[in-house]
Amino acid sequence: MQAYAEAGADLLYAPGVSAAEDIGAIVRAVAPKPVNVLLISPEMRAADLQVLGVARVSVGGFLAAPARAAFMAAAEELRRTGSLPAASFG
Repeated sequence: MQAYAEAGADLLYAPGVSAAEDIGAIVRAVAPKPVNVLLISPEMRAADLQVLGVARVSVGGFLAAPARAAFMAAAEELRRTGSLPAASFG
């Protein structure tokens, strides 16, 4: 990441890092360049990453999983009862 920073990258992306000590080390190593981190576990919280100095948080495709689960539950209710759940309308 330091090589990318030295080459002029505007934002450094650390997609596979989840340990706070590793993230903090990355932020310090490339400062003052901003670092982006991908949320890859439920234990990771944007507020904690901000304290570590992370400038941007990404979620990748992880928002798709709960959306798919809600879609499948609504589709199952439609199949089972013939109507959609109330939450589908609002």
